[in-house]
Amino acid sequence: MAKIHATAIVDSKAELHDSVEIGPYSVIGPNVTIGSGTVVGPHVVIEGHTTIGSDNKFFQFSSIGAAPQDKKWKGEPTRLTIGDRNTIREFCTFNTGTVQDKGVTSLGNDNWISAYVHLAHDCQVGSNTIFSNNAQIAGHVEIGDHVIMSGFANVHQFCKIGAHAFVGMSTSLTQDVPPFVLLNGNPAAAHGVNIEGLKRRGFTREQINGIRAAYKIIYRSGLTLEEAKAALIVEEAAVPADVALHMRAMREFLDTATRGIVR
Repeated sequence: MAKIHATAIVDSKAELHDSVEIGPYSVIGPNVTIGSGTVVGPHVVIEGHTTIGSDNKFFQFSSIGAAPQDKKWKGEPTRLTIGDRNTIREFCTFNTGTVQDKGVTSLGNDNWISAYVHLAHDCQVGSNTIFSNNAQIAGHVEIGDHVIMSGFANVHQFCKIGAHAFVGMSTSLTQDVPPFVLLNGNPAAAHGVNIEGLKRRGFTREQINGIRAAYKIIYRSGLTLEEAKAALIVEEAAVPADVALHMRAMREFLDTATRGIVR
C-alpha cells in the first residue's frame, strides 16, 4: 500500500500507486490520480481533477489543482495534468483549466520548478524547463521545452515562449518570444541567442551559427516580419537539413505568434 502519514487526509476515491508517499498533514482530494514513485511532502494540498505521473517530488506547502483564478469559472470539472520526474518546490500554486480554453493546465516531464512559482489556468508547459523562484505565469500561456524562466520573471496571459528561450531575472513579458532567444528587462528586450544553453544541450557549432543567422534576419536586418520570413526561406535552402530545421522553427513561430514578438 501507499505510504501515507497518519496525519495526512487522503480521500478514499483518490487513486494512488502502491509506491506513492504522502507526508504529514497533506490533503489529497477525491479526483486525484498519482503515479508510481511520486513523493508528496508535508502540508501539500492536491485537489481538483488532477492527474500526476511517476517519480515526481512535491515539497511542502504547495497548492496543486485548485480552482482557476478566473471569474468565468463556474465549477466545471476542468483538469490539471503533470507528467513524470518533475521537482516542485515550496509554495507553488498550479490551477486547473477553464472551459473557455483547452480545459486543462499541463506540465510535461523533467521540469525543475522552484519555490513560489504560479502556473495559472490553461497553461501548457513542455519538458526540461527550469523555473526559478517566483516566476509567475498568467493564464493561457504556452511555454516550450528547455525554456528557462529566471527569478521574478512574469508572463502576460496568452503569451507564447518558444523552445530553448531564456527569460532573464525580473523580466516582464507581454509579447511572444521566438525559440532560442535570450531576453531581459522590463519591458522585455531581446539580447541575442541562448548560446550557452544550446551548447549544453549538444547543439553543433553549425546549428548554433544557423540559429544566430536567423536571429540577425529577424532582429538586426531592419526587415519587417513578412520580409524576414521570406529571407529565412531563402537562407534555409542554402544550409544543411539539420541546420535548416532550427531556422525553420524560428520562422514558423512567427506565423503562430498572436501577441506580436518581443523585438
